[in-house]
Amino acid sequence: FTTAETMLNARTVRTWLTTELKDENAVAKHMVAVSTNLKLVKEFGIDPNNTFGFWNWVGGRYSVCSAVGILPLALQYGFPTVERFLQGAHDMDNHFRTAPFEENLPVLMGLLSVWNSTFLGFPARAILPYCQALSKLAPHIQQVAMESNGKGVSIDGTPLPYDCGEIDFGEPGTNGQHSFYQLIHQGRVIPCEFIGIVKSQQSVYLKGEIVSNHDELMCNFFA
Repeated sequence: FTTAETMLNARTVRTWLTTELKDENAVAKHMVAVSTNLKLVKEFGIDPNNTFGFWNWVGGRYSVCSAVGILPLALQYGFPTVERFLQGAHDMDNHFRTAPFEENLPVLMGLLSVWNSTFLGFPARAILPYCQALSKLAPHIQQVAMESNGKGVSIDGTPLPYDCGEIDFGEPGTNGQHSFYQLIHQGRVIPCEFIGIVKSQQSVYLKGEIVSNHDELMCNFFA
């Protein structure tokens, strides 16, 4: 309950509720909170019993698997889908802890980032999912990676003698093809992470067309 822009949005919703419903108790009845600070939750007008808690050491960029991320995901998609999401995260955690380094996906991706940015001197990485449902993946990776690695000093405060982290950017599929792919093809070297989808969420096959919409998209992906 301290982030300025988040609290401004919350106050905007509170004002709208109390104005439209003409009830000062509307906030306690219609708003919930995700917070570790029950005192400020109560002062804002939200019933502390309607608070979804999480550990106070969970940083914003790591909060997707906490109540911060799970509550809106569950409201949007239902908890059975969220359980599958959490199971996938759990499986990757176990893989990271147990797989040997030569087969460990997070380790290999981290080493590739260090190799590309520090040793080869490529400052950027393009994240290119061929799936509209992953349109926010690149911005999510921007926060996870660039906020975490965007430091000019080491853990003890010593200035780093080299550039740290990569510039992550990206767009879904053909959106990127019709914009910055030209630079990637002919302008400069930019390491890319291409993400293809085996099974479409909404496959469309129009009568008279040679391939489905998803097959057309995957043709662009492999090209």
